[in-house]
Amino acid sequence: MDFGTFMEFHDRPGRSQAEDFAEGWRQVDLAESAGMDAIWMAESHFTPERAVLTSLMAVGSAIAARTERVTIGTAVQVLPLTDPMRMAEETATLDQISEGRFEFGIGRSGSPAAYDGYGIDYSTSSERTFEDLEIIKGLWTNERFSYKGKFHSYDNVCLVPKPVQSPHPPLRMAANSEASLPVVGKLDLPLFIGVRQHGTERVEKYVDSYQKARKEAGFDGPPDVSIRIPVYISESREEAERVPEHTFMKQFRRLGGQIAVTVGRADVAQDSERASRTAELANLEWGSVMREKVVVGTPEMVIDRIHELKERLKLTSIVAEFNAGEEISESDIERSMRLMCDKVMPAFK
Repeated sequence: MDFGTFMEFHDRPGRSQAEDFAEGWRQVDLAESAGMDAIWMAESHFTPERAVLTSLMAVGSAIAARTERVTIGTAVQVLPLTDPMRMAEETATLDQISEGRFEFGIGRSGSPAAYDGYGIDYSTSSERTFEDLEIIKGLWTNERFSYKGKFHSYDNVCLVPKPVQSPHPPLRMAANSEASLPVVGKLDLPLFIGVRQHGTERVEKYVDSYQKARKEAGFDGPPDVSIRIPVYISESREEAERVPEHTFMKQFRRLGGQIAVTVGRADVAQDSERASRTAELANLEWGSVMREKVVVGTPEMVIDRIHELKERLKLTSIVAEFNAGEEISESDIERSMRLMCDKVMPAFK
């Protein structure tokens, strides 16, 4: 299994945005030196109280310049918020700068808030995502490329530079609803999924539907599934279960509020699943969260938990969210990451 760290360059109250970036760079350096396999960057817009990471290509290039080994990934790049031609150029450039250490995680986002800020109709997000993906792959892999679509058209353009990796950087698509998992499976794209909105049991069913769709489309072999999940590790079980409770629960409750405000919007699909997510997140208790939605404990407990998740969800990688809710101290983030690298990862290598 591969192990990555999920990074948003979090804001902390009472400090400058320059200090937010400075802490982010320290965590990048730690991930490289401690032995994490990957750094996954989250795209976050219009949330100054939460994070300052909006430009994934700029920050990814800076990460590439200060590291030599770690994979640099996007988790995820929201494709409809940018022009696909520009995205193809910038991702190919990042692949060149990193000398082939780039992995392109993509999605449309389940929240319309960023679309509102950019003035883009969220109801078109799914169509835009798949059109943009087709364009980006075509630009990467053809010397010259023409395309006429619903949202974009290009005539005999030549992308410069081309990616280092052949035929292109690895792709991974995020999906988090019953309807979207089979779509990703039919394309045989590696999968990003999280347990923030769903318990492990439901995610297990989603992964099964993804794999079923792959097989029905004629794709053999095991699935490639990566999960994003909050993680806190300590040598003390009592501390591991106590310290992250407030901040991890803050994240889940905030997510429930974000979903709730979309109910009734004409540009958001209204279904029973969305309503059930809102209700579930509003009524979570820490005991059930520890069982279903996070990985917390001593290194030995975390090894057992990841073995369980690996078997049930067919995992090939885990992306650890060491600061879910933004209130884990920098020293505790460092300790969790070092324990992950020194005592947990060797059990899976």
